[in-house]
Amino acid sequence: MADINGQFFWYELMTSDPQAALAFYGDVVGWTAQPFGGAPGDDPYMVVSGSAGPVGGVMAIPAEAKDCGMTPWWGGYVGSGDVDADAARLVAAGGRVQREPEDIPGVGRFAVMADPGGATFMLLKGSSPDEMDPVPPMAMGHVGWHELYSSDFDADLDFYTGAFGWTKGEAMDMGEMGLYQLVSQTGGSDFQSMSGGIMPRPKEMPVPLWLFYFIVGDIDAAVARVTAGGGTVLNGPMAVPGGGWIIQALDPQGAMFALVGMRAGEES
Repeated sequence: MADINGQFFWYELMTSDPQAALAFYGDVVGWTAQPFGGAPGDDPYMVVSGSAGPVGGVMAIPAEAKDCGMTPWWGGYVGSGDVDADAARLVAAGGRVQREPEDIPGVGRFAVMADPGGATFMLLKGSSPDEMDPVPPMAMGHVGWHELYSSDFDADLDFYTGAFGWTKGEAMDMGEMGLYQLVSQTGGSDFQSMSGGIMPRPKEMPVPLWLFYFIVGDIDAAVARVTAGGGTVLNGPMAVPGGGWIIQALDPQGAMFALVGMRAGEES
């Protein structure tokens, strides 16, 4: 079993058209989906799964959020042993509460938070005492990389390494774009332990955010599925350390996501 406290472990798409999004990601990433809970007549919460089990959920943007201007986006949940205490601790470390802790019947207790630079994430303590099984490295359809586009690089780096206990790896100089700081959510310091990166938010990106890289097989075949399905490739494919290739893209409803895979003939 894996200890998920302080780590991203669940990913959620809030979208304007859940059924269209499920069809798109089912084709592009290979997810299967099944409904979870909900009252009769409600739009169901759809749990999506990769090769090693559940990855996250897809749901319609709630009416009150839509009224406040929310557009389709991917959010990540960080495991918490005590949501109320962690929310208070993170506020003291420079974060802020965007939605106060509350219970989700049959699921657990959660809160919506923002880091010092303004990127949103959620805390969640599940109602089940069981911990999640660890996902094998590079399992198809799961998240292989977490990337923060930060509006306050130094403060956010201190926040995640201090309040969350993440560790720093190599910092790569990207010239005018600033530093790309590798981070590990599990405390390792070698390259294989790195699970994401923090970088200054590019001027082209309107808001700070966490971007999640879903694992696919052949990256070029995945690019073809993205465009055929009505998505838009924003960047890539680009080679990255370790032999992989990545793209950043928008789904047909406008949510930003990313993929990581290999090129035919280059699989390890």
